[in-house]
Amino acid sequence: MSHHHNPRFQLTSETRHLLDRIERSGHVPLHALNPAQAKQSYEVGAGLIDIPSHKLPRVEDLVIPARDGFELHARLYAPLEQAAQKDALPVLYFLHGGGFTVGSVKTHEPVCRRLAHLSGAAVVSLEYRLAPEAKFPTAVNDAWDGLLWLREHAARLGLNAQKIAVSGDSAGGTLAIVTAISARDAQIPLSLQVLFYPGCIGHQDTESHHTFARGFLLEEAHITYFFEQYLRSASDRDDWRFAPLDGADESGHRRDLDGVAPAWIGLAECDPLVDEGVAFGDALRMAGVPVDLEIYRGVIHGFLNQGRVIPEALRVQEDAARALKKVWEMGE
Repeated sequence: MSHHHNPRFQLTSETRHLLDRIERSGHVPLHALNPAQAKQSYEVGAGLIDIPSHKLPRVEDLVIPARDGFELHARLYAPLEQAAQKDALPVLYFLHGGGFTVGSVKTHEPVCRRLAHLSGAAVVSLEYRLAPEAKFPTAVNDAWDGLLWLREHAARLGLNAQKIAVSGDSAGGTLAIVTAISARDAQIPLSLQVLFYPGCIGHQDTESHHTFARGFLLEEAHITYFFEQYLRSASDRDDWRFAPLDGADESGHRRDLDGVAPAWIGLAECDPLVDEGVAFGDALRMAGVPVDLEIYRGVIHGFLNQGRVIPEALRVQEDAARALKKVWEMGE
């Protein structure tokens, strides 16, 4: 898609003020920190510009065994106590963003709580392993193992294994897409992909990557830093599990998208990743997959977690919850 010759003019006033405040604060960018410092800095920052967590009657910590025996942690959020449910709840399986290097269940807790409240569904947020301790494809494997465990234990948790949607933002969106493709291959039905500005390509060479490379929060230096922490070698950039749109499998073929779950995609207009998000939506449509794609004007990558200062953050959550309710009502 084409972009303004002076992209800062595209920003909403609230987004522009946020970026100005960050610049005036002298905040050390994540790419200038070591990974442990970056994780801590991201966690502190997330609590400053997101809304307070919505109170819910049921919040439960889960332990999920990964294929290598590692214990993954997850958190379940539900708008009803399990004893008060008449029927098993549909569930949104959520994978947080953060460049595979930062982020956690905690940083995305306000978002997950509000999605549970708005959709009337349960949300299960996975604490998959992060780089650099866990290199590619560990996060991919953790995301898949978590889905399989969730399906197996859904009934015990009061959840409906036949009504599972997969979701994520940024790197978590990448994991959600890969999980959805793997589910298609395994003939596991998913209700919907709920994708917030997902990463889809292996090489950052689109027009939007150049237009928004500096000054829009997620900078090219951040992307390079995250991927250097996560990837084992340059060849991993061409693996479909990292680049679901243009990557290849072991035989050198791109993965087709026929028969994957329908998608609701929310993108930020002033985001390096916006062009690849549009391209992924187009690829899904070409494969006959239903797609609802919305570009939120004048906002930046990460706006999902900026509800205290960016009104569009609340709107994108409401739109995603509405899409979930619609697909599950139609499936009844």
